[in-house]
Amino acid sequence: MLTITRALYDQIVEHARKDHPDEACGVLAGPTPAPAEGRPERFIPMLNAARSPTFYEFDSTDLLKLYRELDDRDEEPVVIYHSHTATEAYPSRTDVSYANEPNAHYVLVSTADTDDAGPFQFRSYRIVDGVITEEEVEVVDAYA
Repeated sequence: MLTITRALYDQIVEHARKDHPDEACGVLAGPTPAPAEGRPERFIPMLNAARSPTFYEFDSTDLLKLYRELDDRDEEPVVIYHSHTATEAYPSRTDVSYANEPNAHYVLVSTADTDDAGPFQFRSYRIVDGVITEEEVEVVDAYA
């Protein structure tokens, strides 16, 4: 299960809406070592280098900078998120091929058929060795 604060949830949704019609992408970082459940604490929006409505790609320079920063801060990627602009919030074959963080939660937000007020889909998955497992998302005001 992914437990996430309302503030982080809202930041992901806002990023997805802002970048629409292109896919948005980013990371939520948390302390290392994080348990399998991990606790996302820091919102890190990334640039979709592909600038595409059908797929996302982290800029390689930005990604290297991100991993150095995570290492310096004793953090790891707890959530890797992106949006789908025309399809449901379910990992595509490309998403699965890019999923190389076995402990991360992969969050997808669908902005398909939405207006500024919603509705939208916010779903989380574990993707390990090509196997997709959907998990429950609990949104809390603050961590206990």
